Amino acid sequence: MDNDVAEPTFRTVIEPFRIHSVEPLRMTTAAERHAKVAAADYNLFQLHAEDVLIDLLTDSGTGAMSRDQWAAIQRGDESYAGSPSYYLFKDAVQHLFPYEHVIPTHQGRAAEKILFGVLGGPGKVVPSNTHFDTTRANIEFTGAEAVDLVVAEAHDPGLVHPFKGNMDVERLDDFLTRRGADVPVVMLTITNNSGGGQPVSLANIRAVSEVAHRHGKPLFLDACRFAENAWFIKLREEGQADRDVVDIIRDMAACADGMTMSAKKDPMGNIGGWLALQDDELAMQCRNLLILTEGFPTYGGLAGRDLEALAQGLAETVSHDYLRYRIRSTAYLADALEHAGIPCIKPAGGHAVYIDAKAMLPHIEPLHFPGQALSVALYETGGVRACEIGSVMFARQPDGSEKPAAMELVRLAIPRRTYTQSHIDYVIEVCEQVRARADELRGYRIVEEPPALRHFTARFAPLT
Repeated sequence: MDNDVAEPTFRTVIEPFRIHSVEPLRMTTAAERHAKVAAADYNLFQLHAEDVLIDLLTDSGTGAMSRDQWAAIQRGDESYAGSPSYYLFKDAVQHLFPYEHVIPTHQGRAAEKILFGVLGGPGKVVPSNTHFDTTRANIEFTGAEAVDLVVAEAHDPGLVHPFKGNMDVERLDDFLTRRGADVPVVMLTITNNSGGGQPVSLANIRAVSEVAHRHGKPLFLDACRFAENAWFIKLREEGQADRDVVDIIRDMAACADGMTMSAKKDPMGNIGGWLALQDDELAMQCRNLLILTEGFPTYGGLAGRDLEALAQGLAETVSHDYLRYRIRSTAYLADALEHAGIPCIKPAGGHAVYIDAKAMLPHIEPLHFPGQALSVALYETGGVRACEIGSVMFARQPDGSEKPAAMELVRLAIPRRTYTQSHIDYVIEVCEQVRARADELRGYRIVEEPPALRHFTARFAPLT
């Protein structure tokens, strides 16, 4: 048999799985959607999910679990303490992230709450490439300050750069020189969600680690999209192409002293998270808070069946076939939108496509929330629910003032293993129809908002 037969290439990106069960989608009319979003005070988080046709609000906990994950659920042991499901889960985590202490939580923000409940406080400051919304909120809730030190390339949506999630290492070094006494920990988000789902290179992770440790500071990874980040390293970073993604993940982990994790992303769970770390004393303090807020350290707010599903999900998310499909299918949407003249962050991220609402709706001022206007229009036009990541999410400052966000984005987050190519083709058509009448869209004002994380529950009204 000839072993030198050339592998054929194909244009079509196929899902590396078959559909085993389905759930129905309810078709709605334009009149219904206009009424529904008005009744929700133009906040897409407040819509009933059954009134959404294609739900791209988030990729967090919205993916489809596999046959083997559902089978693992049946093996779940619900013992309050010392469940074998916990030890299976712990082994799966440590296979990729060999930290001594693995503390389960019900989701990622609980891990953040515990970590910064111990390390935060008034006068403290936590640098990162870019903090996402819950991370920033949990830091600021303690009275500490969250500081973003992402590379300059990240602020140019149209610039093609392989690792726009990188931290600016020189700025970090300078920051730690000036403010090191106030810094309890350095954070690094992989991939960088707020900046467009952009990856961080292995070289940058190593450089950030060197600077943090030289200044005597621990480095923690906000690692919820670690597998996608590792795949981008394999695709784009010199010397990494022939490596197994598992080995790249272990190299990333080796640079850090711990991690927070929302297991609702790359680990393929519908719920779950964890805090993992090396330091014995810090782990003890975190476990004490865990018991107060989440539960016993071997379940941490999760059922045994959830722990089993996550252990299986961790094995599936590092599949090269899956990651190749995942990243390429996201790029398929981005390429189509670019072809249609819809400005997006370049290059495409791993879990989402980010439309540049500032460029698409230049007539809407930042504090009239162009991203919110575009998100509402996508829903009204075709029942597509997206998420504003701009001045609604980030403009409100700790002192109560408003400062426009660096970018005004609309995130189309793609749930894992959930939608087919025809669903994405429909999303493309909806975006094209909205673009055709972009000049007609008007901004919004906030009628009512909470003191933190306002995008979840704020009430809006359209400007006339």
